[in-house]
Amino acid sequence: MADLQAIVDEIHAKLTPRLGEGKVADYIPQLAHIDPKKFGMTIVTVDGEVHKVGDCDEPFSIQSVSKVFTLTLALGKHGETTWNRVGREPSGSAFNSIVQLEHEEGKPRNPFINAGAIAVSDLVLAGHTPREAIGEIVRFVRYLADDDSIAIDPEVAKSEQATGFRNFALANFMRSFGKLDHPVEHVLGVYFHHCALAMTCTQLAKSALFLAASGRNPLTGHTVVSKQRARRINALMLTCGHYDGSGDFAYRVGLPGKSGVGGGIMAVAPGKASVAVWSPGLNHNGNSLLGSLALEMLATRTGWSVFGQ
Repeated sequence: MADLQAIVDEIHAKLTPRLGEGKVADYIPQLAHIDPKKFGMTIVTVDGEVHKVGDCDEPFSIQSVSKVFTLTLALGKHGETTWNRVGREPSGSAFNSIVQLEHEEGKPRNPFINAGAIAVSDLVLAGHTPREAIGEIVRFVRYLADDDSIAIDPEVAKSEQATGFRNFALANFMRSFGKLDHPVEHVLGVYFHHCALAMTCTQLAKSALFLAASGRNPLTGHTVVSKQRARRINALMLTCGHYDGSGDFAYRVGLPGKSGVGGGIMAVAPGKASVAVWSPGLNHNGNSLLGSLALEMLATRTGWSVFGQ
């Protein structure tokens, strides 16, 4: 295997002059205060090697990256019936668009756009109070990362709750079509809180390792999901993980990944490693500008693209 530490050091050095590029997600007030020049990156291999650089051990708001974890939970609880509530197709629309819900009778296109993740939160909420469901999500992520220090940032959750008018509109629209089982306020309470999870690049990379190792975390020996389910979650990340920039990310990087407007991206090289990168400045699709570039450079140097070297 290539010298991964040398590669991440080189990526960091090449991108350092460009730190601060992109636009921080200022529509969530708490995220507007983040230093746009932050950059961190961690690779965890299936053999347990950890290679990291920059601000990789500073917690940040993972936002929509958390949707991978809630989908995994929902699939564990509801199996294939999950897809009765949410589709598996790329959206081609902005992550907070309401347009397709009108045409498709309240069924979101995929679990990684906001409407889809709200539907998934409704499934995770089944049989629980909102507080219990949030606790289950936090425990699950701690289990994946083998790190009990992971927590929700209450200020970010509060900030999202106060300004999430479009998400309230999406949820109410879905409820009008009978696509949510629980009160909108309860579902969005779960949704806003899981998006407010704060994690470091290192924690995030470790939490994704089960997707790089056929459903099993090789560091802990725990089987998280079946091989088939890990493969299918990876497929969804590849086709839908970057909103309406998913095709471009697949073209340039060629790895399953999930982005968040906090500037984080979690990516998976199946059979090899999991990767997390954080750079708060976003491109016009809402994906980390330098994070996407860093992963493109990594895929080029390692040949890890799922489409071949």
